[in-house]
This record gives sequence, structure tokens and C-alpha cells, in this order.
Amino acid sequence: MNKTHILISFLFLVATVPATCTAGADDYIKQNVVNIFTTSREPNPQTPWQYYGQTNSSGSGFILKGGRILTNAHVVSNQLYLEVKKAGTSKKYPAKVEFVGHDTELAVLKVDDKEFYKGVDGLELGELPHQGDKLTAYGFPSGGDDLSITEGVVSRVEVCTYIHGISDLLCIQTDAAINPGNSGGPVIRDGKVAGLSFQTQNDSAGIGYVVPAPVIKRFLDDISDGKYDGVPYLQLDSQTTENAAMKSFLKMGKDVSGILVTRIGGGITGLEELKRGDVLISVDGMPIDSEGNCPFRSSERVSLNHYVAMHQVGSTIKIKVLRDGKTLDLKVRALIPFHLVGGPYYDYTPSYFVYAGIVFTVLTRNYIDVWKWEEVDPGIKNFVLFQNESSDREQVVIISQVYPDEVNAGYACENNIVWRINNKKISSLKDVVNALEGNKEEFQLIEFDPYVNPGLKMLLKTEESNKANPGILKHFSIPRDRSEDLI
Repeated sequence: MNKTHILISFLFLVATVPATCTAGADDYIKQNVVNIFTTSREPNPQTPWQYYGQTNSSGSGFILKGGRILTNAHVVSNQLYLEVKKAGTSKKYPAKVEFVGHDTELAVLKVDDKEFYKGVDGLELGELPHQGDKLTAYGFPSGGDDLSITEGVVSRVEVCTYIHGISDLLCIQTDAAINPGNSGGPVIRDGKVAGLSFQTQNDSAGIGYVVPAPVIKRFLDDISDGKYDGVPYLQLDSQTTENAAMKSFLKMGKDVSGILVTRIGGGITGLEELKRGDVLISVDGMPIDSEGNCPFRSSERVSLNHYVAMHQVGSTIKIKVLRDGKTLDLKVRALIPFHLVGGPYYDYTPSYFVYAGIVFTVLTRNYIDVWKWEEVDPGIKNFVLFQNESSDREQVVIISQVYPDEVNAGYACENNIVWRINNKKISSLKDVVNALEGNKEEFQLIEFDPYVNPGLKMLLKTEESNKANPGILKHFSIPRDRSEDLI
């Protein structure tokens, strides 16, 4: 189900610095917990050739059976250099990221020095715990240098939003203290890893969240072929069917439940057999209730998104629908939908093109995050919230900066979406380059999206702009007029 999340102010990630030690921890577990030290930097989406300042942070992780180090994706995102050390030791070892899944909040690190693994066997993944089960969280929260151990119980097992990748996946809610720096540390039940810490709820004391073992196992299965494909979900919108009149209209019997499909995404979705107006009544044999939830274990319910997310990309999902009063068994493919405004992206370099001091770049969630959500233009919000695909756009191109010069004097068009250039529809940043560099006419005409700023345009003299561009780049210390992907 296509649910877009922009602001999740009540959650925050928990990666920063080290902490205090609690006695009584099992030595076998302790020796497999690691402290991770990250040097990172993040690109500036509005001036894409520049980076924000370099930062140093730390988090936690643990050694898995087989010698891999598992941690959170946000602990190592945008990393320049990594070091790790085992609990109870002082020596740090250089490490590298082998695989990262930002949507699942998981990353696998590798240490080349074999000395690091001496005396450790790695921890074993366990099963998903039940509500009320006791958990023990290990990690290096702020306030000291040694390992910290806290205890709590499972409050809930449900689908929640992973804020780092804006994805909805199964998670464990616990009252075990999870503080900044705990991110990536193992959460243990009966001597095995039930999950790893990854975020907390900052408006409710003592509520933390854990990536559970089934999500970790799914991630490890995904990377078993040497690459990470990501988590699929059904690219559709739906409506509940609680209302009696609605059920009658849809010819749903009294024992039939499900959700009404109101929209199916465009492009390649894997949902070719599904139709708008179908009532989705089961997934993988699990009946769907009128709110989109399915049975889970003996007496629990969970969003149908969980069963879809546990598939690997490209696999087949069996669904059952009610269409015109008839029940049909269908097969759909598990795919990752295309989003017109993508992201958030990590470990990436933004694309850009500078012409006559005007900086063209791609609208992403990273770009949106520069603002407070309430300050974002409603027209731009529309692209983020509702346009998951487009027949006439591969990217949303936006002007992020106008560096002042005589050729562009009088134009204040920052944060406006480009629609056409020289009467050519702009579908991607490459179209901007081709339209401006290929124009031999006297003027360059740039028009902005009619649904956001109807009638707004820029006119530039072509010859003067072409001549002025190198000087503008030099004056404002812009290293080149375009990103490497556009060369």
C-alpha cells in the first residue's frame, strides 16, 4: 500500500557516542558487541558541489556468526572512514561497508585484519519475541567509554515507520532504555539476537524500537547473491470497507472482508493482473480485514505490508481479490516502485547543472529536508505526496540558486519547478542541458510548472549567457558547470 511519510517528528535515530558499563553481562555476548566510530559528511542539496561540515559520531554493532559485523544503516551513512573496537578493548580497527540497506536500517561491515576476530565466535539470530518477553539491550550510549546493558520487555510487535529510509516494516517496541549511541547494538532474548536497536520515541519516555530478527534474516537473504535489491511493496492506494453500504455495493458477503483498491501506480508495478475497484481479500493466503490488517501468529494482527515486505524483489506474491462479486486468484510481482521525488538518499552525490548563474538540480526528499515541512510550497508538496509516477517526467527539476549577474538580474526564481525550456517539456536534468546548450535562438525561455507558479518565466539572452557562465562559475567558486553524471 502506497503510504508516503514526510514528517515523523516523534521519532529520532539513536547514533552518537559511548557510555557506562553494567555488571553481570554474559561474557560471550559482551565480547561480540562492538563500538563503531564514523567520520562522515553530507552533500548540500541546494549547492550540490558542496558538502556540509565533516562530523564524527559513534554507534554500536555486533559480530554475527560467520564474522560479519551488523549495525544500523544510519550509523554508517555518508561515511568517509570507519573504525570499530570490541567491548572491553581499546584497539580500533579500520572497517568497510560491505552492504547497506537504508530502507531496512541495516548494514554489514567488514574488518580485513583477522586479529580483530580472535576469541570471538559471533552471535546467533533468534526468533521474533512475543509481547511481554524480557529483552536485554547492549550498546555504547553517551556518557562513558564502556559497554552499557539495559533490560526491558516487549511492549508491541507491529509494523512501524523506519524514519531513516521512510519505510514501513515489522518492528519491536520495548521499554528497555535505548539512548543515543545504542543504535545497531544487539537486543538479546535467551542468549540469541532478537533484533538490534535503531530509534526511539522522543515524546514518550522509555519507548524504544528494535529491528527484529525476521527483518534481519530477510536482509541477509537479499545480500546472499552479492548485491542488495531492497524491500518491495504494493504500489497502490486503498480504502477501508467498514461501511455496510460500501460492502453491499461491492457485493461483499457477510463473511468477506478486505480493502478496496482505489488507485494502481503507473509504469512497471508488477500489478498488471490487479484492477482499480478490486477488493483485496488475502495475501499469501492470509485474510485481510476491512482495515488492511492480517492475522499474525496466534492472536496478533499486522499490516498486510509485512507479508509483502518479506518477499524478495522479483518474487511472486499470491493474492486473492473480489471482482464484481467473484473471487479470483491472482499473482503479482514484488517490485520496488519508482517515486518521482525519490529518497532520502545516502552515500550519493546530487546532480546539477549551472547556466548563467542558475543552478538546476533534482527535487529529492533530501532537498525537501532543507526546509521545515510547513514552509514548503503546497505545489511542491503535491509532487512529494501524490505523484509517485509520471508519464511525462523522470525527475522533477528545480532551480535551487540564482547567483547574481547582469545576465540574470531581476530574477528571483529559487525553489521553483521547471516545466519547459524553449518550448521543450523538461522530463529530466539531461533535458535541461540539451534544451539550453542546443538552442541557437536569440533568447532562452524558461517556464515554470503551471500548477505551482502559472505564467512565471525567465528570459535570457543566449549569446550573453553563454559568455557569462565561465566568469560566474569562477567568481562564485563553483568548480564546474555540471555534475559528473551529466558529462
